Amino acid sequence: MLSRRFGIVCVLGWACGALAMFASAITAADEPGYRSLFNGKDLAGWEGDTTLWKVEGDAIVGDSPGIKHNQFLCTKEEFGDFELKLEFKVKGGVGNTGVQFRTKKVPDSTEVSGYQADLGEKYWGCLYDESRRNKILVTASPDLEKALKKADWNEYTIRAEGDHITLKINGVTTVDYKEPDAAIARSGIIALQVHSGGPMRVDFRNVRIKMLGK
Repeated sequence: MLSRRFGIVCVLGWACGALAMFASAITAADEPGYRSLFNGKDLAGWEGDTTLWKVEGDAIVGDSPGIKHNQFLCTKEEFGDFELKLEFKVKGGVGNTGVQFRTKKVPDSTEVSGYQADLGEKYWGCLYDESRRNKILVTASPDLEKALKKADWNEYTIRAEGDHITLKINGVTTVDYKEPDAAIARSGIIALQVHSGGPMRVDFRNVRIKMLGK
């Protein structure tokens, strides 16, 4: 009887694991109008410091031993009006990172300049302006607290259309912002961040984008 129960438990465990993998594959597959920005195998289409950025399993991993300056993994392509979806996991919920968009590289620097969909300690779901106005443009809605899984996988949805930007984590709208400055760039690269400071790790997967207005 014990052996039979053990066998059933093993089968159930395998089935649950298979279902989880299948669910991930469905999420990663192209949705209507979306295309993948990460092939799940290597960093083709991206550029950055490969001593910090790597591919592990089905994820892009930023693994920092502790660095003096912010580092970014950047797309080679620029985007204007879009909806971007990706999943992220910050190891232990510790550290600061984010997803840059409508962003430009800063010459002769590791920095980039533009909007950041922030995530990490004290900044989950905020909209920050990196190396430009250098301030939080919008703090996240307090509704995020119940939906956020700080040390597990979460989904970020970033939508930029004209002057209108919305951020969502796990379906909760954290930011709904209209840019008042018409001079602010409405196109640019997308970049993943590892923040300066102590050791941290962040994983990103299922990175996909849908262009708007076309």
